[in-house]
Amino acid sequence: MNVFITRVIPQAGLELLNAAGFTVKQWTEKRKLTTEELIAECKWADALLSAGQQLGTEFLEASAHLKVIALNSVGYDNVDIDTATRLKIPVGNTPGVLSGATADTAFLLMMAAARNAFYMHKTIINSEWDFFEPTANLGKELTGGTLGIFGLGKIGIEMAKRCAGAFGMKIIYHNRKRHEEAEQELGAAYVTFEELLQQSDVISVHTALTPETEGKFNAEVFKQMKSSAIFVNTARGKIHNEEDLISALKNKVIWGAGLDVTNPEPMLAGNPLLSMPNVAVLPHIGSATESTRDAMAKLAAENIIAGLKGEKLPFAVNTEIYG
Repeated sequence: MNVFITRVIPQAGLELLNAAGFTVKQWTEKRKLTTEELIAECKWADALLSAGQQLGTEFLEASAHLKVIALNSVGYDNVDIDTATRLKIPVGNTPGVLSGATADTAFLLMMAAARNAFYMHKTIINSEWDFFEPTANLGKELTGGTLGIFGLGKIGIEMAKRCAGAFGMKIIYHNRKRHEEAEQELGAAYVTFEELLQQSDVISVHTALTPETEGKFNAEVFKQMKSSAIFVNTARGKIHNEEDLISALKNKVIWGAGLDVTNPEPMLAGNPLLSMPNVAVLPHIGSATESTRDAMAKLAAENIIAGLKGEKLPFAVNTEIYG
């Protein structure tokens, strides 16, 4: 059995695939494959382990022979799941293992934006650390504030724990449905989306990208937030409208932002967000710790192994494929 991998993955995942007796080929060039290249590579393969690739209808129709597709991510918005299901190709992801690392990144971005940290670091590099002004470069206090979580799942819960523990923040959230276990564990309060916007000192986004959430945070939404609020997004860049976010920050509709995800990715070096004092941007590194990436590679490999054995994937996305 042959496995094609679209990026170089941690050894922990490769060891599982090799131990299972599969022949593995990794794409080693530091660029995404074109759809045509990916189709060509997968003609040889029985399984695909995909990281960072768009798997649309054209690819899936041309690769209907694949016995399994394993994603090296928890998100699966880059896969046409309906087409994969129609073609009876099981798709698996890597849930759970990146919750802590991604929440750490959201917490870091919140703090960095609140204290102008990234911008102030640049002033040192630019030899601008000189005259002390008591009224200059002032940030926002987080202690006792209200954290609003949009999408209170595993990552959102970890973010809430950090904020409540470090700063005694009150936790409110908005989901499609209530999360009663989290309410009991965190003392979190379920609110409407409008209440989330109006009450939160920090809004942290942890929802999946869906047709309903794409562009959710736009100009009208930012207008409903506190002018002192910080917007944090470590989920998907398309959940916020980037032009509207830039405008909201320039016009002081909201106070600051912390982003691990942008639209497009990579972000262009001339993007105005990168020069704003109260904005912190990272290059989509939410899960980038050694232990987390090892764990993700292992889960992806486990999905591949199960799929090539004809078994149900342990972390299946399109579970309806199994009837």
